[in-house]
Amino acid sequence: MEIPVMDFSVYELGKTHVSTGNVDKLSYELRNAFTEVGFVYLKNTGINQDEVDKVMGVSKKFFCLPESVKKPFSRGNFSCDVNHGWVSVETESLNPRRPGDLKEAFNITSLRADINWPSEGVDDFRDVHLSFFQRCKELSLRVLRVMALGLGLEAEVFLSTHKYIGSDGNATTLRTLYYPPVNSASVKENQLRCGEHSDYGSITLLFQSSEGGLQVLNRAGEFISAPSIPGTVLINIADLMQRWTSDVYVSAVHRVLLPPAGDSSTRQSLAFFVQPDDEAIISCCDGSDKYPPVKSVDYLLSRFNDTYGNKQIPV
Repeated sequence: MEIPVMDFSVYELGKTHVSTGNVDKLSYELRNAFTEVGFVYLKNTGINQDEVDKVMGVSKKFFCLPESVKKPFSRGNFSCDVNHGWVSVETESLNPRRPGDLKEAFNITSLRADINWPSEGVDDFRDVHLSFFQRCKELSLRVLRVMALGLGLEAEVFLSTHKYIGSDGNATTLRTLYYPPVNSASVKENQLRCGEHSDYGSITLLFQSSEGGLQVLNRAGEFISAPSIPGTVLINIADLMQRWTSDVYVSAVHRVLLPPAGDSSTRQSLAFFVQPDDEAIISCCDGSDKYPPVKSVDYLLSRFNDTYGNKQIPV
């Protein structure tokens, strides 16, 4: 089964007058997509391809800088947030049973004005990424509202625990990712660009460059390709949402394969990882005890420990 493409125009960014009937229909379709596949492409969200291309262009300038320029911005160098900053190639193992992932990233988790941002050769890095962070925030809140309606819940159920996105009380992260060319002769056994994993929080918004490689595990247990579709955002369920909904919405496993031998292309993506507020207690919204209650930040830190192992930064 392929990943469905859904039209979000009835609730796109900037639209204030929304028909209840149209939103009800959208919530029904979105629920079907998430329960049958776990992923969905949304088109006509209000975020256009030019916006995405601009962020990727600025990001690539940063990633192509010498390591000596990028290193001062490393994850762990920011006292205000353990997860903010640059991550070098092979630092992460999203599947801990594989060698380190062949990718680098920059996590925008803190929006504070008093921290140091990359500027050498990328003067607009901060402003471009913070602007896109806010656009993704507004879209994610609309998606969460529709998801609640699809479960027959009050529209504000999920929004009430995502009040602090963009502040120190919430770990939602805009992550810009760069997959450099792969030298097939030096790749380690079982190494991938990004190992099999599920995401940690509520939902993830993903924007991709044209290069392929992303695969998602569908509900039938088969990995299927998730190619870039210009003008769309790919959305998936993450772990805490699965717990929250007692497995109605299921967190989807995904990975990024190596390019074919001899293919020297790069790959980019932008992932907006939506987290509940740090102090939010996530418990089954149907009143069951299928999963024990867990604090959002505690679950996040446990997953970071899996990903970074003994390289995890203490907090």
